[in-house]
Amino acid sequence: MKTFPGGIAFKYTWRNYQQRVLSELDSYLDDGALHVVAPPGSGKTVLGLQVMLKLNKPALIIAPTIAVRNQWVDRFCELFLQTDQVPEWISYDIHRPAFVTVSTYQGLHAACNDLKGKHSGDANLAEIVRLLKEQNVQTFIADEAHHLKNEWWNTLTKLKAALSPTLVGLTATPPYDVTGAEWERYIDLNGPIDAEITVPELVREGDLCPHQDYIYYSQLSPEEYRVICEYRENIDRLFTDIQKDEELIAALESLPAWTDPEGNIEWIYSNMASYSSLLIFFHSLGRNIPACHYKVLNEKKPDFPPFDYEWAETLLDFYLNKGHDLFPGFAGHREQLKNKLVYHGATDKSQISFRYNAKITKTLSTSLEKLNSIRDIVRFEYEQLGSDLRLVVLTDYIRKEFLANTPVNDMKLSKFGVMPVFEKLRRENKLDMRIGVLTGAIVIIPAVALPELEQLAGKRGIENISCSPLPYDNAYLQISLTEGIKNEVVKIVTDLFQQGGIEVLVGTKSLLGEGWDAPALNSLILASFVGSFVLSNQMRGRAIRVQKGNEQKTGNIWHLVSIDTTTLDGGNDVDMLKRRFRSFSGISCREGGGIENGLDRIHIPCDITNRETIDRLNAETLQRAACRNELKHRWQSALEQGTRLVEEIRLPPETVYQRTVRQKEVCLHRTIGCLFADLFFGVLSFAGDTVVDFFRSARGLSSSRDIKLWLLLVGISGLLYFGRQTLHAFSMYIHYRDISKDIRRIGEALLRSLHKAGMIRTPMQELSVKASTGTTGVHCYLEGGSRYEQSLFTDSLHEIVSPVDNPRYLILRKSRFLFFYPQIDYHAVPEILGRKKELAVSFYQLWRKYVGNCELVYTRIAGGRRTLLQARVGSLAARLSEEVEHLNKWR
Repeated sequence: MKTFPGGIAFKYTWRNYQQRVLSELDSYLDDGALHVVAPPGSGKTVLGLQVMLKLNKPALIIAPTIAVRNQWVDRFCELFLQTDQVPEWISYDIHRPAFVTVSTYQGLHAACNDLKGKHSGDANLAEIVRLLKEQNVQTFIADEAHHLKNEWWNTLTKLKAALSPTLVGLTATPPYDVTGAEWERYIDLNGPIDAEITVPELVREGDLCPHQDYIYYSQLSPEEYRVICEYRENIDRLFTDIQKDEELIAALESLPAWTDPEGNIEWIYSNMASYSSLLIFFHSLGRNIPACHYKVLNEKKPDFPPFDYEWAETLLDFYLNKGHDLFPGFAGHREQLKNKLVYHGATDKSQISFRYNAKITKTLSTSLEKLNSIRDIVRFEYEQLGSDLRLVVLTDYIRKEFLANTPVNDMKLSKFGVMPVFEKLRRENKLDMRIGVLTGAIVIIPAVALPELEQLAGKRGIENISCSPLPYDNAYLQISLTEGIKNEVVKIVTDLFQQGGIEVLVGTKSLLGEGWDAPALNSLILASFVGSFVLSNQMRGRAIRVQKGNEQKTGNIWHLVSIDTTTLDGGNDVDMLKRRFRSFSGISCREGGGIENGLDRIHIPCDITNRETIDRLNAETLQRAACRNELKHRWQSALEQGTRLVEEIRLPPETVYQRTVRQKEVCLHRTIGCLFADLFFGVLSFAGDTVVDFFRSARGLSSSRDIKLWLLLVGISGLLYFGRQTLHAFSMYIHYRDISKDIRRIGEALLRSLHKAGMIRTPMQELSVKASTGTTGVHCYLEGGSRYEQSLFTDSLHEIVSPVDNPRYLILRKSRFLFFYPQIDYHAVPEILGRKKELAVSFYQLWRKYVGNCELVYTRIAGGRRTLLQARVGSLAARLSEEVEHLNKWR
């Protein structure tokens, strides 16, 4: 058998977004690979099967789990072959491959490496290659390849190299949150992303339901708050001790880069962060910085930032780790200081961290106050939907020890997990909700649902399911699990949940997070805090599937956050949520709606510091979540604002808070205009306070001399208060041209450079650079082109406008203030254009044409290294250092 049998075809009509991918298939396969990103519910499995049919070659399909592996065969038989029988030319056994062979990553790895285990065999990699070659396998379909462990990557990469197949990579969630090396490995296997089917497209087509993410806040318990405060106090003492550590100071003073910076210029160029931390540290101590350092920096006298926790981490990482060979006489002190950091909890996974460590992260993520949050959300949702509620709580651990074997279960709920959540809901079930548990080890159902359970079991050919009441509550039954029926019990309990025998189901992410399908699910509480955003996106996908016969379905997805009131930014739980939301596109809470990703669309205030604020925010959230009917209209209105999800960058104007504990707010706006706006509003505020004070003091001013004296004092105070800020703003205004004025032209030069280099292939007449400036910041994106081309453009533009790191080439952007005062700023030539001189020169020429006067500098020679150092210290991007954001927006 060399090709598929004739007459095999998909039994339904292709959706618009699926047809879009299939119609462009030939161009996608030019490089021998197809990489499609599509969320749960988009039909990526049937899309992969259709591509397999079109390639019409023997194929190997690799899936992350046995359940997903079986789904591939089930879908193919049902939707293409239209039969219940699996044909003999489909094999599940990698040792006996057929025309189509379906395996798991784990099974393939076990077989190729001669491992003993459930999916292992006696064959090694060479033997598996031989068997697949005998079948002439020329197509690989890699489903959700982000699941691969390191050793699985190695096996699949070797197999791919041996067979040189056409590789079809399908994933719902590319691993955007991994390291650069891991991302490169992922792209090397799957190829660059060719096409992406987005969530808004699926909602528009009616394949996903309207949905919204909600954040429910909680304050720490007194005991949890005490733990964090003790940690902060320890770190404060440690930080103070370090600044007084005479032996550390002596060690740093012995550093050649301190004593002779000009003689160690190359070392400084290569260790700029360490060198900067050294100068900032000595400056904070009030030490005189010798003029030779200013010469190296090419600055008369730079404005040193305060020596904070972040700079302390950089300095100590250099002293204890990176630069240990530069301090030969201080080995004993270094070892002593390392032990001191460990003792005070200032290390996390061998990394120096003054702000967070594993204990603080765990305290926040598994705060027991979140049990109260879950109870509140479940009650609220039941009050809204009643018996129509199908709510799932997903968490990380079972915590079997809270399933008591005594007549009364009054154990203190001291840990977070499935059983503590169940117990919290059971004990406080004032609304008589039907609550159940579904995990791989414990299954609990309401006793009133037993007849329904037995009926569902009978339909699956299971006559007897052993159940027993909980020792402490006969309103609930625990199902006895045996290996023979475990998988069937999961399906039966899922069906029970679907039809309302269970209304609130508590389970683990490992069982219900992926591959589990219950379209009736209409409310999801994500109480899982372990793992990457890939998994959280998979879990979120459970709640947004459509349900046949229920066109009014909407999905509420709840995220739990513990607020750390000892920090100004909310703490590590908020940081984790920001990372999670980068992969979620949904309705914005801003006026005018719109669809975008990121946490800003939910609008979290920066000043959540007390119980009253938390209660107010939660009340507002519940009020919004109650408007399920309005949610559908908001999606319809937002979808009318665009046609596709566009990747863009945003230079945001929002306020940023320093992450050190209880420091003053620092407003660092991304454009110079915003800096002056801050100054303007500060002056208004000062003037208002002054007027108030004047009228309060007026009775005490008995003469014109008193009034003049009062005004003189106010003037001096205002000059002292605003003088530094005014000089800083004016200095930046005359030294640097506002990048918002040039961003579109920079984008134009970049686009034409990438197109000229053949990296963007879409005809120029079909492409355009769009830029806008508004209250949300400066936005820029590429309109037209493939998903890969848009990503390439956005990533490259991000490099240009971000603080300079260590590029091969620099662009010096030049202009003049009022025609006579020279302005200059520094930008990296994107790495993809800096690899070859001719590409960098072409970019430079196009910059001159579309942006204006500039200079190209090669940084790998002495003069270029000095310019690079200036760029790192002096670039506008470095001085206005708020992070440039990647944003997906429906346009």
